[in-house]
Amino acid sequence: MIIAIDGYSSCGKSTVAKALAKKLSLSYIDSGAMYRAVTLFFLRNNIPIPLPEELDHFSYDYPNALNKIHISFKVNPQTRLSEIYLNDKNVEEEIRTMHVSENVSHVSAIKEVRRRMVALQQMMSRLGNLVMDGRDIGTTVFPMADIKIFMQANEEVRAQRRFKELQLKGTKVTIDEVRANLKSRDKEDSSRSKVR
Repeated sequence: MIIAIDGYSSCGKSTVAKALAKKLSLSYIDSGAMYRAVTLFFLRNNIPIPLPEELDHFSYDYPNALNKIHISFKVNPQTRLSEIYLNDKNVEEEIRTMHVSENVSHVSAIKEVRRRMVALQQMMSRLGNLVMDGRDIGTTVFPMADIKIFMQANEEVRAQRRFKELQLKGTKVTIDEVRANLKSRDKEDSSRSKVR
């Protein structure tokens, strides 16, 4: 069984998906974490990240860079929750920083990145029953999912959720910066073309 949970950032997709996977004893995959891991790799290795207006005339060998990325998930024995590994190192905390958040939508807009991540996500379904959350999971990644859920939340609620999450991690950020980041990501995510 595949359960796909879609919706805008910080609306509670991951919270619901984790709880559902735990309750039903299913594997949990956070597709957004996968794009964040790629973003972290790009930032660490000074790989150029084009702005939306640069995409159509930007040239870089992204397939070669993506070949150097290995993404996997492992269950934390203490929390019993799935955590993401980038090239065999746990990056669960690092991918949640504002610096990654400010760049993840730009990286997600790169067609080579989207194609590679969608293929990897679809391959993960071969492992068996799972719950996966993220943007376009029910439409692009698993259009034939057994159960599809689309989540929404008020913009201010989403901003407050994200702000509290960052505060708990000790990240110095203002609520206005978080609001601006969410609006920017929403705009890019909504206008991004589908994977072809």
